[in-house]
Amino acid sequence: MKKEISTTTKIAVFRKKEVRRTIYKNEWWFSVIDACEALTDSVDPGAYWRKLKQRLKEEKSEVVTIRRCLSF
Repeated sequence: MKKEISTTTKIAVFRKKEVRRTIYKNEWWFSVIDACEALTDSVDPGAYWRKLKQRLKEEKSEVVTIRRCLSF
């Protein structure tokens, strides 16, 4: 059975790649994994994001992940 997409959840297209997004507290939130894939053409955008978070942590930069993935 196909899941219904709510009116606050949409798919954006960037560089011909789908990027999941949703509205949370009146702001658009985008899937970081999808954005990494669209921007880098990585074959494993999840690994790319994990490595980027690791490097940012080593540089003492703050990275916050509320959820591991968007579920629609």
